[in-house]
Amino acid sequence: MRDNFPRFGERVMRRLDELAADTDEPGKITRLFLSPSHKRAMARVRGFMEAAALSVEEDDIGNVVGRLESSVPDAPVFILGSHIDSVRDAGRYDGGFGVLSAIEVADEIRRRGDKLPFSLEIVAFGDEEGVRFPATLSGSRALAGNFDFESLGAKDENGVSLAEALRGFGCNIEGIGKIARDPRRACGYLESHIEQGPVLEAENLALGVVTAIAGMCRLNVTVEGEAGHAGTVPMGRRKDPLAGSAAMISAVEDEARRTPDVVATVGVIEASPGAINVIPAKVRFSVDLRAPVDEVRERAKAKVEARLSSIATKRGLSIGFTPLDEAKATPCDPGMMRELSDALARQGHRVFTLPSGAGHDAMAMARLCPVAMLFLRCKAGISHNPAEAITVEDAQAAIEVMLDFILHFRPTAHAEATEERSVSQGGRPAVVAQISSLDTTPLSR
Repeated sequence: MRDNFPRFGERVMRRLDELAADTDEPGKITRLFLSPSHKRAMARVRGFMEAAALSVEEDDIGNVVGRLESSVPDAPVFILGSHIDSVRDAGRYDGGFGVLSAIEVADEIRRRGDKLPFSLEIVAFGDEEGVRFPATLSGSRALAGNFDFESLGAKDENGVSLAEALRGFGCNIEGIGKIARDPRRACGYLESHIEQGPVLEAENLALGVVTAIAGMCRLNVTVEGEAGHAGTVPMGRRKDPLAGSAAMISAVEDEARRTPDVVATVGVIEASPGAINVIPAKVRFSVDLRAPVDEVRERAKAKVEARLSSIATKRGLSIGFTPLDEAKATPCDPGMMRELSDALARQGHRVFTLPSGAGHDAMAMARLCPVAMLFLRCKAGISHNPAEAITVEDAQAAIEVMLDFILHFRPTAHAEATEERSVSQGGRPAVVAQISSLDTTPLSR
């Protein structure tokens, strides 16, 4: 089948270069949520969708949604998507590849005349990175029916609230609740994304199937000792919280190295009073701890806190832990993982699975429907960086696998899980029964 495909990868790479021009910082890619560059990017993506003959709308949370209707009356919906916002001074493939590859899939299905037993929605989410406001996944949470309306009061560095920014962008915040899709009708979500890590490259593989999006906990650690003169206090009589924190930071790293699938990072450290000739009185540092299984992460967190407390006691220091943020792990749907693995195998790829240590819109979408993710290798695992890079060959391979997956996907395989999700959210399973009755014969051309 691959020999007959047009060069999807070449067009996606060209369009990603075009999308990179939508930035608020000349010479860099900086595309923040509800910024002028976000507005330009939405118009550009809309043009790509319209060129693929999709019906297109822009919703009240800043998403762009393209739709390819099924020929089956009252069919369920399968969603493909990712985000078009970026971090500051970003690369051009994070998020954007997932959106533009999804458009290619929809365009090819339309071009070939394949008849799907579900409609396709292609979504360009506007807020995955959470750079502008202290809130994230606004677009995917609204689509999944889990938008946090309290976040409308969150303010950016200029004091502009999310509600004010949405209104200024032309959105109607009263319409956000209407964006939510019906969980009884959404039969799945697939997101393609660069790995943002080095694993696939180390395995010499273009693609991998994501098993889960890691859960995360963040906390501040405060260590207090006793300030003193750097020249007069003997080493044996010091209560130095910075030296103690150095030992603690090493313990954080050691605990993560000891525990499979756990990663831990100390990204911020502050010492006060911060004078070159004064033993510090207080130190504060952050801990970011992640794992694809919540129980594993929670055990690792408990061990880290115990080890840090022990170090503090031995050094005569006091210690306190302040939780900052926590997100549960998001396992990908086992059935969809199998089907995505089958698509990889049919396209001649070795099946390889790996967790995602970074967050994605799929985390929010899992509240709506079964989710799957396809990872694409990136050079040296570099991301959130202008050096971010992928190859046209890998882009081509990812789109081929996505298309193969969609052509073979049947909602009936996930009807039971969808019914359970609908009932758990107070929905009615009547539409699921309708989904289950859809024809499962091979696709017509």
